[in-house]
Amino acid sequence: MDMRYRLFGQTGLRVSELLLGTMRFGDPDESRRIIDAYADAGGNVLDTASAYGDGEELLGSIVERRDRFVISTKYTLSRDAADPNASGNHRKNLALSLDRSLRRLRTDYIDVYWVHIWDRHTPVEETMRALDDAVRAGKILYTGVSDAPAWVVSRANTLAQWRDWTPFAGLQVPYNLLNRDAERELLPMAEALGLSVTAWAPLAAGKLSASKRVDPASLTARERAAGKAVQEVADELGVRPAQVALAWTRSKFRSVLPLVGVSSVAQLDENLGALGLTLPDDAIRRLEAAVEFQLGFPGDFIAECEPSPFVFGDTATRVDPR
Repeated sequence: MDMRYRLFGQTGLRVSELLLGTMRFGDPDESRRIIDAYADAGGNVLDTASAYGDGEELLGSIVERRDRFVISTKYTLSRDAADPNASGNHRKNLALSLDRSLRRLRTDYIDVYWVHIWDRHTPVEETMRALDDAVRAGKILYTGVSDAPAWVVSRANTLAQWRDWTPFAGLQVPYNLLNRDAERELLPMAEALGLSVTAWAPLAAGKLSASKRVDPASLTARERAAGKAVQEVADELGVRPAQVALAWTRSKFRSVLPLVGVSSVAQLDENLGALGLTLPDDAIRRLEAAVEFQLGFPGDFIAECEPSPFVFGDTATRVDPR
Protein backbone atom coordinates (compact mmCIF):
# COMPACT_ATOMS: atom_id res chain seq x y z
CA MET A 1 0.00 0.00 0.00
CA ASP A 2 1.26 3.50 -0.81
CA MET A 3 2.22 5.58 2.23
CA ARG A 4 -0.11 8.50 2.85
CA TYR A 5 0.77 11.75 4.54
CA ARG A 6 -0.83 13.99 7.14
CA LEU A 7 -0.36 17.68 7.77
CA PHE A 8 1.48 18.14 11.06
CA GLY A 9 -0.84 20.02 13.36
CA GLN A 10 -1.90 23.43 12.05
CA THR A 11 1.12 23.62 9.73
CA GLY A 12 1.89 22.73 6.14
CA LEU A 13 4.52 20.12 7.08
CA ARG A 14 3.77 16.72 5.53
CA VAL A 15 4.51 13.72 7.75
CA SER A 16 4.04 10.06 6.90
CA GLU A 17 1.18 8.20 8.57
CA LEU A 18 3.62 5.90 10.40
CA LEU A 19 6.52 7.43 12.33
CA LEU A 20 9.80 5.63 12.99
CA GLY A 21 11.22 5.77 16.50
CA THR A 22 14.96 5.15 16.69
CA MET A 23 15.27 4.44 20.42
CA ARG A 24 15.92 0.73 19.76
CA PHE A 25 18.58 1.31 17.12
CA GLY A 26 21.86 -0.41 17.90
CA ASP A 27 23.95 -1.86 15.08
CA PRO A 28 24.76 0.96 12.60
CA ASP A 29 24.50 -1.25 9.52
CA GLU A 30 21.11 -2.68 10.46
CA SER A 31 19.91 0.78 11.50
CA ARG A 32 20.89 2.14 8.09
CA ARG A 33 18.99 -0.70 6.41
CA ILE A 34 15.92 0.07 8.52
CA ILE A 35 16.00 3.75 7.54
CA ASP A 36 16.46 2.86 3.86
CA ALA A 37 13.52 0.42 3.96
CA TYR A 38 11.37 2.99 5.76
CA ALA A 39 12.24 5.66 3.19
CA ASP A 40 11.58 3.25 0.32
CA ALA A 41 8.10 2.68 1.77
CA GLY A 42 7.50 6.44 1.81
CA GLY A 43 8.22 7.07 5.50
CA ASN A 44 9.83 10.39 6.33
CA VAL A 45 9.78 10.95 10.13
CA LEU A 46 12.70 9.85 12.32
CA ASP A 47 12.19 10.37 16.05
CA THR A 48 14.91 10.44 18.71
CA ALA A 49 15.70 12.28 21.97
CA SER A 50 18.64 13.83 23.77
CA ALA A 51 18.30 11.20 26.52
CA TYR A 52 18.36 8.11 24.28
CA GLY A 53 21.96 7.24 25.06
CA ASP A 54 24.03 7.57 21.89
CA GLY A 55 20.89 7.59 19.76
CA GLU A 56 21.27 11.10 18.38
CA GLU A 57 24.91 10.53 17.45
CA LEU A 58 24.09 7.21 15.79
CA LEU A 59 21.25 8.74 13.82
CA GLY A 60 23.42 11.68 12.75
CA SER A 61 26.13 9.32 11.53
CA ILE A 62 23.91 7.14 9.34
CA VAL A 63 21.27 9.45 7.88
CA GLU A 64 21.83 10.34 4.26
CA ARG A 65 19.64 12.79 2.33
CA ARG A 66 19.09 14.65 5.59
CA ASP A 67 16.62 17.13 4.06
CA ARG A 68 14.52 14.20 2.83
CA PHE A 69 13.56 13.42 6.44
CA VAL A 70 11.59 15.14 9.16
CA ILE A 71 13.96 14.69 12.09
CA SER A 72 12.52 15.18 15.56
CA THR A 73 14.26 15.14 18.91
CA LYS A 74 13.42 16.08 22.48
CA TYR A 75 14.85 17.90 25.46
CA THR A 76 14.07 18.13 29.20
CA LEU A 77 15.73 15.03 30.66
CA SER A 78 18.98 15.45 32.55
CA ARG A 79 22.30 15.91 30.80
CA ASP A 80 24.19 15.77 34.12
CA ALA A 81 22.54 14.32 37.23
CA ALA A 82 24.72 16.45 39.52
CA ASP A 83 23.77 19.74 37.86
CA PRO A 84 20.34 21.12 38.89
CA ASN A 85 20.18 23.20 35.70
CA ALA A 86 21.01 20.33 33.35
CA SER A 87 17.36 19.26 33.20
CA GLY A 88 13.96 20.86 32.97
CA ASN A 89 12.14 23.05 30.46
CA HIS A 90 13.81 26.35 31.31
CA ARG A 91 15.72 28.47 28.82
CA LYS A 92 19.22 27.43 29.93
CA ASN A 93 18.61 23.70 29.52
CA LEU A 94 16.79 24.27 26.24
CA ALA A 95 19.67 26.27 24.77
CA LEU A 96 22.39 23.83 25.83
CA SER A 97 20.38 20.71 24.96
CA LEU A 98 19.46 22.06 21.54
CA ASP A 99 23.04 22.94 20.63
CA ARG A 100 24.20 19.49 21.74
CA SER A 101 21.47 17.79 19.67
CA LEU A 102 22.43 19.82 16.59
CA ARG A 103 26.05 18.70 16.97
CA ARG A 104 25.13 15.06 17.51
CA LEU A 105 22.71 14.97 14.60
CA ARG A 106 25.19 16.78 12.34
CA THR A 107 22.59 19.27 11.18
CA ASP A 108 21.96 22.98 11.51
CA TYR A 109 18.21 22.66 12.19
CA ILE A 110 15.73 20.33 13.88
CA ASP A 111 12.43 19.80 12.08
CA VAL A 112 10.35 19.13 15.20
CA TYR A 113 11.67 19.91 18.68
CA TRP A 114 9.71 18.29 21.49
CA VAL A 115 9.41 19.19 25.16
CA HIS A 116 9.97 15.70 26.56
CA ILE A 117 7.88 15.97 29.74
CA TRP A 118 6.14 18.68 31.72
CA ASP A 119 8.40 20.46 34.20
CA ARG A 120 6.18 21.88 36.95
CA HIS A 121 8.95 24.20 38.18
CA THR A 122 9.33 26.16 34.92
CA PRO A 123 6.63 28.67 33.92
CA VAL A 124 5.10 27.64 30.61
CA GLU A 125 5.59 31.23 29.42
CA GLU A 126 9.35 30.81 29.69
CA THR A 127 9.32 27.57 27.74
CA MET A 128 7.12 28.88 24.94
CA ARG A 129 9.12 32.09 24.53
CA ALA A 130 12.43 30.19 24.52
CA LEU A 131 11.11 27.78 21.90
CA ASP A 132 9.86 30.68 19.79
CA ASP A 133 13.29 32.34 19.99
CA ALA A 134 14.88 29.12 18.68
CA VAL A 135 12.37 29.03 15.82
CA ARG A 136 13.12 32.65 14.93
CA ALA A 137 16.84 31.84 15.04
CA GLY A 138 16.29 29.04 12.50
CA LYS A 139 17.50 26.26 14.81
CA ILE A 140 14.11 24.54 14.94
CA LEU A 141 11.16 24.63 12.54
CA TYR A 142 8.22 23.26 14.56
CA THR A 143 7.53 22.40 18.19
CA GLY A 144 5.65 19.73 20.11
CA VAL A 145 5.05 18.61 23.67
CA SER A 146 5.17 15.13 25.17
CA ASP A 147 3.78 13.70 28.39
CA ALA A 148 2.01 16.77 29.77
CA PRO A 149 -1.47 17.45 31.21
CA ALA A 150 -4.12 18.73 28.83
CA TRP A 151 -4.53 21.98 30.76
CA VAL A 152 -0.82 22.76 30.41
CA VAL A 153 -0.86 22.21 26.64
CA SER A 154 -4.05 24.25 26.23
CA ARG A 155 -2.65 27.13 28.27
CA ALA A 156 0.66 27.05 26.40
CA ASN A 157 -0.98 27.26 22.99
CA THR A 158 -3.40 29.96 24.12
CA LEU A 159 -0.46 32.06 25.33
CA ALA A 160 1.33 31.44 22.04
CA GLN A 161 -1.73 32.56 20.11
CA TRP A 162 -2.13 35.75 22.14
CA ARG A 163 1.55 36.68 22.09
CA ASP A 164 2.36 35.68 18.50
CA TRP A 165 4.73 32.91 19.56
CA THR A 166 5.13 29.55 17.84
CA PRO A 167 2.46 27.17 19.20
CA PHE A 168 2.83 23.45 19.73
CA ALA A 169 1.88 21.62 16.53
CA GLY A 170 2.09 18.13 18.00
CA LEU A 171 1.33 16.14 21.13
CA GLN A 172 3.14 12.90 22.04
CA VAL A 173 1.44 10.46 24.44
CA PRO A 174 1.33 6.72 25.16
CA TYR A 175 -1.71 5.19 23.46
CA ASN A 176 -2.72 1.59 22.84
CA LEU A 177 -5.53 -0.84 23.57
CA LEU A 178 -4.18 -1.39 27.10
CA ASN A 179 -3.55 2.29 27.81
CA ARG A 180 -6.43 4.48 26.68
CA ASP A 181 -6.04 7.19 29.33
CA ALA A 182 -5.36 9.81 26.64
CA GLU A 183 -8.98 9.48 25.48
CA ARG A 184 -10.17 11.22 28.64
CA GLU A 185 -8.75 14.70 28.03
CA LEU A 186 -5.64 14.71 25.85
CA LEU A 187 -6.97 13.33 22.57
CA PRO A 188 -10.17 15.43 22.56
CA MET A 189 -8.03 18.49 23.33
CA ALA A 190 -5.65 17.64 20.49
CA GLU A 191 -8.48 17.37 18.01
CA ALA A 192 -10.06 20.60 19.23
CA LEU A 193 -6.76 22.50 18.90
CA GLY A 194 -5.73 20.82 15.66
CA LEU A 195 -2.68 19.04 17.10
CA SER A 196 -1.19 15.93 15.55
CA VAL A 197 -0.75 13.11 18.07
CA THR A 198 2.24 10.80 17.91
CA ALA A 199 1.34 7.69 19.88
CA TRP A 200 4.28 6.04 21.61
CA ALA A 201 4.19 2.42 22.78
CA PRO A 202 1.35 1.59 20.36
CA LEU A 203 2.14 -2.13 20.87
CA ALA A 204 2.39 -1.80 24.66
CA ALA A 205 6.05 -2.85 24.69
CA GLY A 206 5.26 -6.04 22.76
CA LYS A 207 2.34 -7.13 24.93
CA LEU A 208 -0.08 -6.67 22.01
CA SER A 209 2.16 -8.07 19.27
CA ALA A 210 2.93 -11.56 20.62
CA SER A 211 6.56 -10.47 20.93
CA LYS A 212 9.05 -13.12 21.99
CA ARG A 213 10.66 -10.47 24.20
CA VAL A 214 7.66 -10.65 26.54
CA ASP A 215 7.56 -13.39 29.18
CA PRO A 216 3.97 -14.74 29.25
CA ALA A 217 4.31 -15.38 32.97
CA SER A 218 4.86 -11.66 33.55
CA LEU A 219 1.52 -10.64 32.04
CA THR A 220 -1.48 -9.62 34.13
CA ALA A 221 -4.93 -11.08 33.49
CA ARG A 222 -5.93 -7.83 31.78
CA GLU A 223 -2.88 -7.96 29.49
CA ARG A 224 -3.51 -11.61 28.62
CA ALA A 225 -7.14 -10.82 27.76
CA ALA A 226 -6.06 -8.01 25.45
CA GLY A 227 -3.41 -10.16 23.77
CA LYS A 228 -5.90 -12.98 23.25
CA ALA A 229 -8.45 -10.65 21.65
CA VAL A 230 -5.82 -9.16 19.35
CA GLN A 231 -4.61 -12.62 18.32
CA GLU A 232 -8.16 -13.82 17.60
CA VAL A 233 -8.90 -10.81 15.37
CA ALA A 234 -5.54 -11.24 13.63
CA ASP A 235 -6.26 -14.91 12.92
CA GLU A 236 -9.69 -14.08 11.50
CA LEU A 237 -8.30 -11.38 9.21
CA GLY A 238 -5.17 -13.32 8.23
CA VAL A 239 -2.78 -10.66 9.53
CA ARG A 240 -0.24 -10.26 12.33
CA PRO A 241 -1.20 -9.20 15.88
CA ALA A 242 1.05 -6.13 15.64
CA GLN A 243 -0.89 -5.00 12.58
CA VAL A 244 -4.21 -5.32 14.42
CA ALA A 245 -2.88 -3.39 17.43
CA LEU A 246 -1.54 -0.58 15.23
CA ALA A 247 -4.72 -0.43 13.17
CA TRP A 248 -6.73 -0.03 16.37
CA THR A 249 -4.74 3.07 17.41
CA ARG A 250 -5.64 4.64 14.05
CA SER A 251 -9.34 3.70 14.19
CA LYS A 252 -10.74 6.20 16.70
CA PHE A 253 -8.92 9.52 16.25
CA ARG A 254 -7.77 10.74 12.85
CA SER A 255 -5.08 12.87 14.51
CA VAL A 256 -3.19 9.81 15.83
CA LEU A 257 0.08 8.82 14.15
CA PRO A 258 1.61 5.60 15.57
CA LEU A 259 5.28 5.89 16.53
CA VAL A 260 6.88 2.47 16.14
CA GLY A 261 10.26 1.40 17.44
CA VAL A 262 12.01 -1.45 15.64
CA SER A 263 15.41 -3.13 15.69
CA SER A 264 15.17 -4.99 12.38
CA VAL A 265 13.86 -4.56 8.85
CA ALA A 266 11.56 -7.54 9.40
CA GLN A 267 9.86 -5.79 12.32
CA LEU A 268 9.49 -2.64 10.25
CA ASP A 269 7.91 -4.55 7.37
CA GLU A 270 5.42 -6.16 9.74
CA ASN A 271 4.44 -2.76 11.17
CA LEU A 272 4.11 -1.20 7.72
CA GLY A 273 1.55 -3.90 6.94
CA ALA A 274 -0.86 -2.17 9.32
CA LEU A 275 -1.25 0.77 6.94
CA GLY A 276 -3.51 -1.17 4.58
CA LEU A 277 -5.64 -2.64 7.37
CA THR A 278 -9.06 -1.24 8.31
CA LEU A 279 -10.63 -3.09 11.22
CA PRO A 280 -14.31 -4.04 10.93
CA ASP A 281 -16.56 -2.32 13.49
CA ASP A 282 -17.32 -5.67 15.13
CA ALA A 283 -13.58 -6.35 15.58
CA ILE A 284 -13.09 -2.97 17.23
CA ARG A 285 -15.98 -3.64 19.60
CA ARG A 286 -14.58 -7.05 20.58
CA LEU A 287 -11.09 -5.68 21.12
CA GLU A 288 -12.37 -2.94 23.40
CA ALA A 289 -14.75 -5.28 25.23
CA ALA A 290 -11.78 -7.46 26.19
CA VAL A 291 -10.17 -4.64 28.18
CA GLU A 292 -12.26 -2.63 30.62
CA PHE A 293 -11.98 1.14 30.19
CA GLN A 294 -14.10 4.02 31.43
CA LEU A 295 -13.75 7.68 30.60
CA GLY A 296 -14.85 8.58 34.09
CA PHE A 297 -15.82 12.11 35.08
CA PRO A 298 -16.53 14.42 33.31
CA GLY A 299 -16.64 12.48 30.03
CA ASP A 300 -19.15 9.80 31.03
CA PHE A 301 -21.29 12.28 32.99
CA ILE A 302 -21.53 14.72 30.07
CA ALA A 303 -22.35 11.90 27.62
CA GLU A 304 -25.20 10.82 29.88
CA CYS A 305 -26.53 14.39 30.14
CA GLU A 306 -26.41 15.26 26.44
CA PRO A 307 -29.65 13.51 25.39
CA SER A 308 -31.52 14.65 28.50
CA PRO A 309 -34.44 17.09 27.97
CA PHE A 310 -33.83 18.26 31.55
CA VAL A 311 -30.36 19.48 30.53
CA PHE A 312 -30.70 20.64 26.91
CA GLY A 313 -34.45 20.74 26.31
CA ASP A 314 -36.84 18.75 24.17
CA THR A 315 -34.70 19.11 21.03
CA ALA A 316 -31.56 17.69 22.64
CA THR A 317 -31.54 14.63 20.39
CA ARG A 318 -32.31 16.59 17.21
CA VAL A 319 -29.18 18.78 17.10
CA ASP A 320 -26.71 17.63 14.44
CA PRO A 321 -23.01 17.87 15.43
CA ARG A 322 -20.46 19.74 13.32
